Amino acid sequence: MTPKVVLVTGVGGYLGGHLAARLAADPDIERVLGVDTVPPHRDVVRTLGRAEFVRADIRNPLIAKVITSANVDTVLHASLTAVPPGPTRRTALKEMNVIGTMQLLAACQRAPSVRKLVVKSTAAVYGAGARSPAVFTEDDTPKDISAAGPARDAVEVEQYVRGFARRRPDVEVTLVRLTNLIGPRVDTLLTRYFSLPVVPTVLGYDARIQLLHSEDALAVLEQAALRPGGGVFNAGGDGVLMLSQAIRRAGRVQLPMPAAAMPTAGRLLRGARLVDFNTDHVRYLNYGRVVDTTRLRTVFGFTPRWTTRQAFDDYVHGSGMRPVLDPSLLAGLESRVLGTRG
Repeated sequence: MTPKVVLVTGVGGYLGGHLAARLAADPDIERVLGVDTVPPHRDVVRTLGRAEFVRADIRNPLIAKVITSANVDTVLHASLTAVPPGPTRRTALKEMNVIGTMQLLAACQRAPSVRKLVVKSTAAVYGAGARSPAVFTEDDTPKDISAAGPARDAVEVEQYVRGFARRRPDVEVTLVRLTNLIGPRVDTLLTRYFSLPVVPTVLGYDARIQLLHSEDALAVLEQAALRPGGGVFNAGGDGVLMLSQAIRRAGRVQLPMPAAAMPTAGRLLRGARLVDFNTDHVRYLNYGRVVDTTRLRTVFGFTPRWTTRQAFDDYVHGSGMRPVLDPSLLAGLESRVLGTRG
């Protein structure tokens, strides 16, 4: 059944704002409410149409009043984020991710009108490490994640969501675990990382990375709000890129360094407000992460439009990045070196 009144959290961010705009364009949906502590970006405001912006903090119990007074039947929780607002605001980020989710779920639990909940999660819940499987399925449990950080936040959020599903079995609950987002219009740890002229990597490692184009992320979350049924689904593009391949395709210079030196590099980049290297990020750069998307295709009924390689290339070309070195030159040098070794 098509939802009638939808509430979208995190509309001040890219995904939340564009999701509200997409849903507002659906004539079968009567009302779309977009909630955040900050208004949507001015580029998004022009596309919001009839979507209503509500300045509210989901950490505040008053979010329950917004849900009940509007008779919201579908909640799309898109505010979970891994992009730190600043090097000294880790606590604020955790509060928004975890405490905000707790208050939102409490409000949904008390609202009899709510019949569907969609939560944007992340494949980072699986962790990354030497013990990780080659491909994660939805049934795998978290391994090798730090005791504090965005990945741990996502694990806690999913625990609260499962608790909510037990208490409200009448509500359809969908969890979508997105792989790392990429695209010319999104700001993520990974886009910041690949925009560095000189990209630090861990000596002796070449991680496999799987990406999801931001437009595919929007499409899958929109479909999750509209389709009947719930479940847990991995969402990622076809194929993988080796980290070294991605750096070359971006025209950047790779700087391999010992693992022990990465925390120092992280502090320097964090201090310059370029990239926040946390423990989970370093592990990801060591080992990478790939997820199985069979359930997304066969049960959910969604196939990403962009492969991992296509999504990365669209990010490079669409963001107007000027290569430090010509990628074709680097590829040619590499092939000659490999040919000489052979």
